[in-house]
Amino acid sequence: AAFAAPPKTPPMAEKITAFGLQWAVINAADWAVDGQTLDLKTARPQEANPRRPIQFALAETEPLANFTIEVDVKPPALKNSLILVYAWQKDGYFNYVHLSDDTAAKAEVHNGIFHCYGGDRVRISPKDGPATLVSADWHKVRVRYDAARGLVECWVNGQTSPSLKGIDLSLGAGRIGLGSFFNTASFRNFS
Repeated sequence: AAFAAPPKTPPMAEKITAFGLQWAVINAADWAVDGQTLDLKTARPQEANPRRPIQFALAETEPLANFTIEVDVKPPALKNSLILVYAWQKDGYFNYVHLSDDTAAKAEVHNGIFHCYGGDRVRISPKDGPATLVSADWHKVRVRYDAARGLVECWVNGQTSPSLKGIDLSLGAGRIGLGSFFNTASFRNFS
């Protein structure tokens, strides 16, 4: 029997400008920049197979091996969820922090650190920890990454947990991104 190849991720061929940087996106019309706020305003069902996020803005920078990102994030009113991409190498090869109103114990594909390596996303952090986006308000997020140690750590409103710490030595330095798996999201005060 013949096997069908999985559909390719649409190319990140369009550009937007936010926070003093150029960002590559699949569809610029899905995004809005208003002053210092970047909004993913159109939630699109994820059509890529394998199962991994594709709707994020990817910063047009050199690969980053050691950084701290600080950003305010605001999830949609319902289904509170968004992502911060790091160690992006190429389509399908990146890691991301997934923040959610669910605990990882309730939904193990939420609220944690995930790894994509050509296939479906895989959780690389423990499931212990509280929900992080418990309201549709703005939340202060800090992500710290050290490629030499493969360590990523995330704090939401000054709090962290085992579910927001992960280690992956397979990717190393890479680009960063902001977006969502399948929801809208807003970002401001990015530095």
